[in-house]
Amino acid sequence: MAHGTSLQYEPVAEIGGGAYGTVYKARDTESGQFVALKSVRVQTDQNGLPVSTVREVALLKRLEQFDHPNVVRLMDVCATQRSDQETKVTLVFEHVDQDLKTYLERAPAPGLSPSRIKDLMRQLLCGLAFLHSNRVLHRDLKPENILVTSQGQVKLADFGLARIYSCHMALTPVVVTLCYATPVDIWSTGCIFAEMFRRKPLFCGESEVDQLGKLFEVIGLPPEDEWPTDVTLSRKHFSPLLPRPITDFVPEINEQGAQLLLKMLTFDPLKRISALNALEHPYFQDEETLT
Repeated sequence: MAHGTSLQYEPVAEIGGGAYGTVYKARDTESGQFVALKSVRVQTDQNGLPVSTVREVALLKRLEQFDHPNVVRLMDVCATQRSDQETKVTLVFEHVDQDLKTYLERAPAPGLSPSRIKDLMRQLLCGLAFLHSNRVLHRDLKPENILVTSQGQVKLADFGLARIYSCHMALTPVVVTLCYATPVDIWSTGCIFAEMFRRKPLFCGESEVDQLGKLFEVIGLPPEDEWPTDVTLSRKHFSPLLPRPITDFVPEINEQGAQLLLKMLTFDPLKRISALNALEHPYFQDEETLT
């Protein structure tokens, strides 16, 4: 990681913020092109940056070599020591002007066409399958973190240091964690899939309990044997509900799309479809092929 090269990037506007810091649009003073800067504060010790952080940055840099079309490019990494206990690590990404939230808002009524939604979903899943195959989890997929270029190309963004499964973690006995982690991204992708049709969120609760209640109104109350054992919220808090047809909530979706959406919104993470398998779903086959 380069030290002090953050002077090369001149911030011009704040474009977002989150739990891991503020994201800025900046100009590369050497090339003149715009970039996106995302800083993460990392605790340091007498040996400098933790090995895990160095490893994770190396993994991000390795992903850049693949230059995947559906993952935002990491162009540079800068480290600036703020104190003996803290270093600011700045990730420099390619800049895209528009996210999926804005893209959906700008679409003229009645919204995106079914073929456009299918194309966006295919690209989204391609990027996700690539990240998952390299042990990178997003864990915060939402329309604001999915970029759409002026040519309609989807690029997954805002996956930072705190969201990477290191090689060490993948080789420990607790590998089951990874099985539970990647399906979180698939659930989020299902919610985004529905939102592309609805132009509003599928589940919009005011609290955790309310959110789960709205979720069970759609998929039904899960059976006792699927209820997680390591949570404080009991299944008894919720009324027994049977699943309703997904088309009640997403009426514009076709039959194959509805089937795929339900596979993404399967309650048990271990039974949820993977990004790779989702890409093989009949929904993505051409109509001519299906007939």
